[in-house]
Amino acid sequence: MVDVGEPAPDFELLDQNRTPVRLSSFRGHKNVVVVFYPLSFTRVCEGELCSLRDEIADFSNDHVQTLAISVDSGPTHAKWAAEQGYDFPLLADFWPHGAVAREYGVFDDEIGLALRGTFIVDKQGLVAYKVVNAIPDARDQDAYKKVLASLS
Repeated sequence: MVDVGEPAPDFELLDQNRTPVRLSSFRGHKNVVVVFYPLSFTRVCEGELCSLRDEIADFSNDHVQTLAISVDSGPTHAKWAAEQGYDFPLLADFWPHGAVAREYGVFDDEIGLALRGTFIVDKQGLVAYKVVNAIPDARDQDAYKKVLASLS
């Protein structure tokens, strides 16, 4: 598993609009909140992503970019983003199935889904914060805000 202080593994995935998003493209410009979630259209995932949406000024601005990642397909992300008003990237770790989640150490091979892992990557590309919760357990987004404030 990727740990605090280590370089964040780079990746490029398609968002809900089929636009490629590469983590390293933010290096030197923005801190990045990388949010792995199990599945779209599920209660806890929706609650977490709606909280990000509702406080988007804290999570997507001149200094921060949020990237949400699941093993769902691009069309699934597109439908969910449209229904929920998510304007931050929902990235498809669809194929190879869960490859990015595996690199970060948050893929559960038994059920084929990512755990609830969040990694805050600083402008230098290093992991400044991480938390990994079991699938039913929502994360504390106030912790993200504290870390982001300390990186400003």
